[in-house]
Formats: sequence, C-alpha cells, structure tokens
Amino acid sequence: MKALGVIKRIIVSIVLIVFFAFTITMTILLLNFNKFGVTQFDDTSLLIIKKGFTSETYEKGSLVVVESKEIVDYQEGEEVFVYHLDGHGGVNIQLGVVGQVHEEDDAITFSNGDTYSSEFIIGTGEKIYPNIGKYLSIVESKWGFLFIILVPNFFLFVYQLYSLIVEIKYGKDEEENS
Repeated sequence: MKALGVIKRIIVSIVLIVFFAFTITMTILLLNFNKFGVTQFDDTSLLIIKKGFTSETYEKGSLVVVESKEIVDYQEGEEVFVYHLDGHGGVNIQLGVVGQVHEEDDAITFSNGDTYSSEFIIGTGEKIYPNIGKYLSIVESKWGFLFIILVPNFFLFVYQLYSLIVEIKYGKDEEENS
C-alpha cells in the first residue's frame, strides 16, 4: 500500500506542476496585452484569427505569430496585419496587401486605398498554428480565465489550508498509522 501512495503522490505532483506551468504561461500572455488587446512581446504579436479573412492562408481559429518590421522593410504585394478602429472605439484586426510604402509619413497604403500609420501596423504573419487560437481565445477570455485558472487555484488553496489545519490539529501520527 505504501508503493501506491508514493505513485499517487508522484502523479498528483506532476499534474500540479503542469497545471501551475500552464497557469503561469497564461498569466504572462495576459499581462503582455498591448493597448489593442493583443499579446505582444517586443516586435512579436500573437494574433488569434477570430473571423475569416479573404486570404486563404489564415483560417478562423488559427494562432498567427506576427513579426513587426521597420516601415522601410515592407514591400509592395506583402500581406500585412493592421489594427483598424471602428466608429465605436473598438479594435478590429484587418489583413491587407501593401500597395505603397510612405517612408516620409511612416505609413503604408493597402491596394484597396486604406492608409495606416506605423502605430497601427502589426506586421506580417511568420508562423501559423491551426486551431490553437480557438483554445487560447477561450483561456484568455474573462470567463475562461476565471473558470480554468482562478477557480481551480482557489480550490487548491482551500485544500492546502484544510490539510495544514488538519495536520496542526491532529498531528502527523494519525496519517502515518493509516
């Protein structure tokens, strides 16, 4: 029976380590949201494709790693992601093909005529991870973070507090005799 207890402790420890690593990773992603609500590390952004684009390259539910460049490094004909502000103050992500680069104005113009300042340019897609964006968007949502990260951590905290109280009150001898 002692061997079963050791195996149980090892399995529980592994599960807890994986869960806490997941929790820390998701928290880091959320803490690195930029002012447009997208996870960004320096020149790299993690975009979740929430709606289909006219491009066949990016499917709904994909996670795209987007690299930002200097304005002079963008080429005509290149697909670029940008932040587009709607009339209600909301932010949408759009994909367009560069028609012209305006180095002096620090902006680009898409082939459809829309012009974006470098402040609103996200960059070009470098890597695509299909279907991972669906799961990441659930975890990064308010309710997802609450029920996937915070509630389990709360229950773990309460359980540890309960275990500590039991150990203080009854001592370790009770556990060893069982």
